[in-house]
Amino acid sequence: METPDVRFWAERGGLLIKRARQAASLNQTALADLSGTSRTTLSAYEHGRKSPTLETAGRILDAAGFHLALEPKIGFTEHEGPFHVPDRLPRLPTAQALARVDYPAGNLRDLADRDDRREVYMAVLTGGSAEDVLRYVDGVLLIDLWSELELSETVRRAWAPLVHASLRA
Repeated sequence: METPDVRFWAERGGLLIKRARQAASLNQTALADLSGTSRTTLSAYEHGRKSPTLETAGRILDAAGFHLALEPKIGFTEHEGPFHVPDRLPRLPTAQALARVDYPAGNLRDLADRDDRREVYMAVLTGGSAEDVLRYVDGVLLIDLWSELELSETVRRAWAPLVHASLRA
């Protein structure tokens, strides 16, 4: 696997800062003032033209009401079918884990509703992409539904080690 270049990380960091600013409903001037930087510098960060130090990024995110945190990287194995199994169970923000979704396409579902969530999870586990797993499946909610999911033996066998490891932890 090739390591991304510096430009890639500058753009990702800039997007992170921009998303935090937008989520806080702040314009660049307001966030720059709150974080002790200039608007032009903040703009350069958001557009990936400059990279803030970790300390500066932390200060900007803090001013927007967020904090830097470590998040485990999740890798996937593709199985015949095809279906994708992660190397660890994902955790979703509450709003995302309980969102209203259109999955599979044309099927509006409410993940806050247990029956709807079961239907989405069965569809994702049996034929969803890796991105679908990361978008719709919360590990804790999956464990809660595990015994109720109607899955092929192949899919159940592939996912079972993750579920059982989490139950033992």
